[in-house]
Amino acid sequence: MAQQQVLRLGLGLNIQRSDGRIHSAVVSGLNEDQQSITVEWFEGGETKGKEVEVETILALNENMLPPPDWAGFEHLQVPKPAPVNNPPPQSRIPLAQKQNFPVQTPADPSKRKSQCVKEIDKIKKNREERRQRVNQPGVGGDIDPSNPNWEFAQMIDDYRNELNVTPLSFANEIVRDHRICVCVRKRPINKKEKKAKTVDVLTLPSRDTMTVHEPKLKVDLTKYLENHNFHFDYTFDENVDNSTVYKFTAQPIIRTIFDGGFATCFAYGQTGSGKTHTMGGDFSGKDQNFSAGIYAMAARDVFDLLKSQQYSHLDLKVGCSFFEIYGGKVFDLLAKRAKRRVLEDGKSVVNVVDLKETPVLSVNSVLNAIKDGSAVRTSGQTSANAHSSRSHAVFQIILRNSRGKLHGKFSLIDLAGNERGADTSSANRATRLEGAEINKSLLALKECIRAMSMKATHIPFRASKLTQVLRDSFIGEKARTCMIATCAPGQNSVECTLNTLRYADRVKELGPGAKPAPPAPNMQNNDNDLAYMHQSLRSQGDEDEDPEMYNFHQAVDMLQEAQDMLVDEHQQCISENKEYLKQEEAILQRVEQDVDYDIEDYARALDVILQRKINRLKTMQDKLNAVRSQLHKEEEISKTLRRPAKKR
Repeated sequence: MAQQQVLRLGLGLNIQRSDGRIHSAVVSGLNEDQQSITVEWFEGGETKGKEVEVETILALNENMLPPPDWAGFEHLQVPKPAPVNNPPPQSRIPLAQKQNFPVQTPADPSKRKSQCVKEIDKIKKNREERRQRVNQPGVGGDIDPSNPNWEFAQMIDDYRNELNVTPLSFANEIVRDHRICVCVRKRPINKKEKKAKTVDVLTLPSRDTMTVHEPKLKVDLTKYLENHNFHFDYTFDENVDNSTVYKFTAQPIIRTIFDGGFATCFAYGQTGSGKTHTMGGDFSGKDQNFSAGIYAMAARDVFDLLKSQQYSHLDLKVGCSFFEIYGGKVFDLLAKRAKRRVLEDGKSVVNVVDLKETPVLSVNSVLNAIKDGSAVRTSGQTSANAHSSRSHAVFQIILRNSRGKLHGKFSLIDLAGNERGADTSSANRATRLEGAEINKSLLALKECIRAMSMKATHIPFRASKLTQVLRDSFIGEKARTCMIATCAPGQNSVECTLNTLRYADRVKELGPGAKPAPPAPNMQNNDNDLAYMHQSLRSQGDEDEDPEMYNFHQAVDMLQEAQDMLVDEHQQCISENKEYLKQEEAILQRVEQDVDYDIEDYARALDVILQRKINRLKTMQDKLNAVRSQLHKEEEISKTLRRPAKKR
C-alpha cells in the first residue's frame, strides 16, 4: 500500500483533464477558502496550470490527504508523525560540518515560487480588493455581489466610469443625408434577463460608436474582458424610442419615392433583439401596437407629403403590398398566404406575379393591412422569443400616377433572425434548408448594398429571392437604403451581437481601402450571380465565407428547383386526371347505353387515355428521382461545412 501524503506545495500528483486524460502535475498553490488547489505542468513547450477542487484530487489520488488544518475534512484522519528519539543537542552535528563542507542554508520559500503561483497570488489579491470596493457603501453602483457574473459587471462598470460619454443629442443633431445609412439600436434588458442576473455588455460612448464587452476566461480561470469597438452613422441606446430611430433612419429617405426613386429600410439582428418591435410597433403581451412602428410612421409621412403643396399636383395614388420570403419562395400575406412566382422579363424587370396590391386612402387602412399580414406570417418558437420570425417580411408602400404607372416604392423589411442563418450545419434537413436560404439571402443582401455603394458594374441581385424582388432598390441614382441593426444587451447574446455588428460594419465598409468588386459574370442567371457573390466575399476576406458554402448553396438551389418542378408536375397530373376521368366516364356511358357499340373504338379510346397517363406518370417518376438525387447530394455536401466554433 502506498504511503499517504499530505497536500503541500511542490507535491507531485495525478490530475484529470477535461478531455479525460490523466497525467502528473505539481501543486503550486493551496486555496483553503475555495477548498481547491492550483497545479501546473509542462506541455507543448510551455508551462500550463489550472485550479482543481480538493475532493477531485483526493478521489483520483487515493494516497493523498488534505492539510490537517483545513475545515470540512475532519472525517479524514491525517496520521501524526511517529515520535523520534532525538539525540542530545550537543551530539547533533551537521554532516557537512563533520566533513568540513560549507553549510548550505535553506533557500527562501518565496523565491522558489513559480511565475504561475505569483500570478495566482496577484489575482487573488486583486479579487479581494474588488470585493472590498463593491461592499463599501456608495461604491460599485448597481453591482450585486451575489451575481455570479459580478466581476464582469464590475469591470464593465469601471470601464464606463473612465469614459467621456457623448451620446446622440436628438434636440440639436442635424439629420444628414446618406445614400446608405447604417445605424445600430440597443434594446433594454428584459424581465427574463434581469431574473437571470444577466450582465449588460453593450456601451455607447458616443453618437456613432458601440462597444461590446466580451467576457472571457484565461487558462488559469482569470476573468477578463475583450472590448470590441464599432463605428456607424448613428447608435441608439435603450432609452431611445421608435419615433427617434425613425427620424434618423427611414424618415430622411421618404421623399425619394415622391421624386421617382426607390427607398428601402431593413431591420437586421438576432431573434428577440427588437427588429419586429422597431418595424411593427410596441408589444403588450401578444398584442402589437402597429401605430407605433416604422411601418405606420412612414405611412403617415407619405399621406402628409401627398397633400403637401410640393407634391399634390402629381395626383399620386397610394397602394400597399405585404409578402414574406420563406425557403426561397414568396407568399402573399394579403391573400391568405398564397404562393407567388417571381419572374424576370427580357428588360430585366422583376415582377411578383399576381401579388395583391391593396389601394389605401388613410393611415388606418395601412395599419389594417399590416395587422392582417402579420397574423399569417411564418414564425416559430425559440429560446429567445415565443414568436421567432423565420421569414423575411417585406411591406411596400407604392405610389402610382393617374395612369397606373409606378412612380416610386418604399420597401420596409423585417429580416429573419440572423442566428437562423447559422443552422446550415444542423442535422435536421428542414432546419438546415431554412438556415441555408436565410444565410444566402443575408449574404446576397450585404453584397448588393456594398456593390451599390461602390457603384460596381454588376449587382448580384439574382443570388437570392430576397435581393431579386428588391432589384429596383439597388440600381439607379435615386435609390436610398438604410439598415437598422438591432442588438440584445445580455452577455448570453454576445456572440450573435458581434455577428450582427460585424455584418453591419461590412455593409458600411466604403473607405479607400475597400477592395474592388470582381469582374461581372458573362451570363445573366441565378447560378452565376451566386458564384459572383461568393467570389466577391472571398476577395474581401469575409469571415462569413466558407469555401464549401458555394457548393452547398448551389445544391440547395438545385434541390428547390427540382422540388418545384416535381410539385408542378404533380399538380398537372392531378388536373389531367380529372379530365381523363370525365372522358372515361363518357366512354363507359356509351358502352353501357349503346347496344351496338364498337368494341374496337372503345379499346382504342381507352388505350389513348392510358398511354397519356403512363407518359405523365413516367415524367413525374423521373422528376421524383431527380429530387431524391438532389436530397442525397445536399446531405453529403452539408457534412463538409465548417461547424461554428464553440465559445468557452
